[in-house]
Amino acid sequence: MTLLTTILSFLVMIGILVVVHEYGHYLAARLSGVKVLKFSVGFGKPLFSRRMGQDQTEWVVSALPLGGYVKMLDEREGTVAREEAHRAFNRATVWRRMAIVVAGPLANFLLAVVVFWVLFIHGVPALKPIVGEPDQQTPAALAGLRNGDEIVSVNGRRVETFADLQMALLESAVNKTRPAIALINGEQLELDFSQVDTGDMEDSARTLGIVPYTPDLAPVVGRLEPGGVAEKSGLKPGDRIQTVNGQAIRTWQDFSKQVRAFPGKEIEVAVESSQIRRSIRMTPARASDKGAEIGRVGAGPKVDPALFEALRTEQRYGPLVALGQAMIKTWDTTVFSLKMLGRMVIGQVSWRNLSGPISIADYAGQTAQQGWMSFLGFLAVISIGLGVINLLPIPLLDGGHLMYYIFEVFRGRPVSEKVLDIGARIGMAMLGTLIFMALYNDILRVLTR
Repeated sequence: MTLLTTILSFLVMIGILVVVHEYGHYLAARLSGVKVLKFSVGFGKPLFSRRMGQDQTEWVVSALPLGGYVKMLDEREGTVAREEAHRAFNRATVWRRMAIVVAGPLANFLLAVVVFWVLFIHGVPALKPIVGEPDQQTPAALAGLRNGDEIVSVNGRRVETFADLQMALLESAVNKTRPAIALINGEQLELDFSQVDTGDMEDSARTLGIVPYTPDLAPVVGRLEPGGVAEKSGLKPGDRIQTVNGQAIRTWQDFSKQVRAFPGKEIEVAVESSQIRRSIRMTPARASDKGAEIGRVGAGPKVDPALFEALRTEQRYGPLVALGQAMIKTWDTTVFSLKMLGRMVIGQVSWRNLSGPISIADYAGQTAQQGWMSFLGFLAVISIGLGVINLLPIPLLDGGHLMYYIFEVFRGRPVSEKVLDIGARIGMAMLGTLIFMALYNDILRVLTR
């Protein structure tokens, strides 16, 4: 994955999200009779500017793409001509102002629904909910889950894909509950998540013992990384690995474990090709995997595509059913995001799970390389996250403005300028803290890869 791909994918994603969010505000303002002076994508120095429409709204693309804004006519921000005073934002009823504020996040949720709807109509390839061998002493292993078990439901709710399974079990883990799972063979099991540390959600699936099933692969070399340790040592495609340091190798997974266990240390690999056996000495390069040092030689297995075909499924529905599924997925993702944020606030979940622009850009680049469906799926998830964040009751965000308007409904008059000023300072401090923590987590992830 090139840096250029990552940057372009990130800019396209942020551009779509910002335009949709701000257009929600813009459309609601127009429908409420409020005049829009400027629609800006990005902040800072304008790169493009043009006035259009009956109101001569200024449409701007600015240099810093991380956000945008819609500027409306407002008597609190400057002189307003008498004949246009009725179109000022501050003159709109509190209900109209609330609608304008909510419209931005709502547009992000609607975007997610539309994206999921399109994907479900097209058909979303996925892995079946079949689990691999769980690590010892994990809840999955203690419950009796075995390599190759297929799960059909969690707490009575059907799961169709491995991603659905992960989401259902992670939510149970965060809630410290004991989910009941049903296997395709009719067996019923219960997992105990009461003692699981879900502080770092990135590693939680493996902590729970929930890993995707991978069929045993023959220890036959299929590909070599150009210039890698394996290629330089003389390993060739088609070679069958027999032993490593005298230990018999039955599967490619066995070979991989041996290589990972000897970073920077020479190993002796016995291989066979065309009934000719030979011995190769190589020193696995040192690499890092989540902070642990491992060895790697730059070799991959020969894979029979038919071997994995039975593990794949597809979520495809007709237009009406797809719309319902898209709404359910958007709702479930929104609720899970809110629960995670709430548990971060009370300390049940680590703030290490907060991601910033670097991580988002990285995933945007990865999904773009995987194809348009992966990219759109990630776009929908981030759109939901943007909607959720903006609805938080933090001054300067849409949720903060909505909070003020709710107070106004009950008090019968707007909050004072002093309260707005104090709120702005508090909001700036809170947003600054969130941004710092997100960037810190991003940098930490880069350094510990």
